[in-house]
Amino acid sequence: MAMTTRMTFFPESCRAAAGEARKALAAGRITERIQRKDHTLWKPEPGGISDRLGWLDSPRAMQGRLAEIASVVEGVRADGFNFALLLGMGGSSLAPEVFRKVFGVADGFLDLAVLDSTDPGAVLACAERLDLKRTLFIVSTKSGGTVETFSFMKYFYNLVAEKLGAEEAGRHFLAITDPGSALADLARAHHFRHAFLNDPDIGGRYSVLSCFGLVPAALLGMDVGLLLERAAAAAEAEFDSNNKEMSGALLGALLGEFAVQGRDKLTFLFSPRLAAFGDWVEQLLAESLGKEGEGMLPVVGEVFGAPSVYGPDRIFCAIRLAGDDAGEEQLKALAEAGHPVIDLSLSDPYELGGQCFFWEMAAAITGWRLAINPFDQPDVEAAKILARKMIAEYREKGAMPLETPALKGPGLSVYGDLDAGKPEETLAAFLRHAKPGAYAALHAYLTPSPGMDEALQRLRMRIRDRFRLVTTVGYGPRFLHSTGQLHKGDAGCGLFIQFTADDSRDAPIPDEMGQPESALTFGVLKQAQAFGDRQALINARRRVIRIHLHGDPVNGISRLMAAL
Repeated sequence: MAMTTRMTFFPESCRAAAGEARKALAAGRITERIQRKDHTLWKPEPGGISDRLGWLDSPRAMQGRLAEIASVVEGVRADGFNFALLLGMGGSSLAPEVFRKVFGVADGFLDLAVLDSTDPGAVLACAERLDLKRTLFIVSTKSGGTVETFSFMKYFYNLVAEKLGAEEAGRHFLAITDPGSALADLARAHHFRHAFLNDPDIGGRYSVLSCFGLVPAALLGMDVGLLLERAAAAAEAEFDSNNKEMSGALLGALLGEFAVQGRDKLTFLFSPRLAAFGDWVEQLLAESLGKEGEGMLPVVGEVFGAPSVYGPDRIFCAIRLAGDDAGEEQLKALAEAGHPVIDLSLSDPYELGGQCFFWEMAAAITGWRLAINPFDQPDVEAAKILARKMIAEYREKGAMPLETPALKGPGLSVYGDLDAGKPEETLAAFLRHAKPGAYAALHAYLTPSPGMDEALQRLRMRIRDRFRLVTTVGYGPRFLHSTGQLHKGDAGCGLFIQFTADDSRDAPIPDEMGQPESALTFGVLKQAQAFGDRQALINARRRVIRIHLHGDPVNGISRLMAAL
């Protein structure tokens, strides 16, 4: 099956840069070396690289797992399940979320939602809308020990056991994990319906075309065979010496060259139906490339503006379905203003299978150009260690440490080093510290909702247009498994604005599956993660403030925007 995606570069300067990137790939025989899984493309030692290249084989290797997946799906449907809740973080949760939003649910299959927030409001909202008798829980974690995922699992397992009985609980759970993990052991001990053991040589963010992405896709009723065929066509195109145009390796080499020149903010435009794909690409690029003082910041969800609001650190990439001319005039104006523009046209939504492999290759090759290892995440652990320390203190003392705000006013308290006189002046004063190449990242440790989404979006657009700053936004702790690595590992140009609020209600995290005792709540876990991330940013010499919102957080965000 031939690829039907097309890639075009604008303006002429971008086409010329692509030509130079093509020559560099050929001179270094780069695609041949990656096909041979030559770890020296990235680092002299194989550790953390050679055991992370299984994604290269996924499009073909996973075809041998389709019968197993189909059998489990048919059993689930026959038993009357009509809804699945996936419990996971980062690479384990983003691809299933994309598939649900892009492809919907086929008749007779399971609807699916993703829980990837320790916010107690989010957890309780999930629990309260479930029909437990007909809900399947997918516990998805490569390591088999992710604290958020295990907390979700224990909470919902106990809920099912309490409502339906301990004998019934296990058949409501599937596991997706690596062989030999703690989750694999628990799945056996608690009689889970099935445990899918994935290829351990595939890292989490490169796992979309493995069990982590394909099992949820099959439960939705997607044609996973077709998705893999499109991915296999993309893989074959990558290693076809006659393919000179549609190549993730070419895009990766081009992005790496632009990053070296200072254009390290890759801003996306999507067809409306494909918009959810942005969150998956964001994680792949941010976590793969933001380290050792290097980075490529993916910018997803910004409303496109006039060329005058963008600085010289931008690149633009459109991913659109054929026939969709949305954004055409904006892209043309950007190219005419001298900004590099990459336009990808997909024949139909199933081309996302090919796009997954295409972008994985692009990330790997950008890593080569930046001389970093795109398969590790050395700075992610810093925030986890600090969060665990906070939790240990909480368990010892029974309370979280108190902080004194630098400023306090109606509806908000501000923490951090500030040079503002009034709380409402905080954001403007903080953002004036922006240097060339800076970006502002909004970290919302708040309950996700459509109203909150809208308020954060309005705020980021106001910041961009007033300060001419690149902006990103993410809910915590979800973003810790997505962009958190880049925030601490890149060149240090980010300005970080953390939003917190008091939780109106909380939910206990069971100490053990099937046991009622609980020494920790989701609210405390989220608070510890917010503190750990903020301290990790400070330790990495990043500029960060925390704004604690009293009362309605949506109104608080809106008031801050008005003050700008």
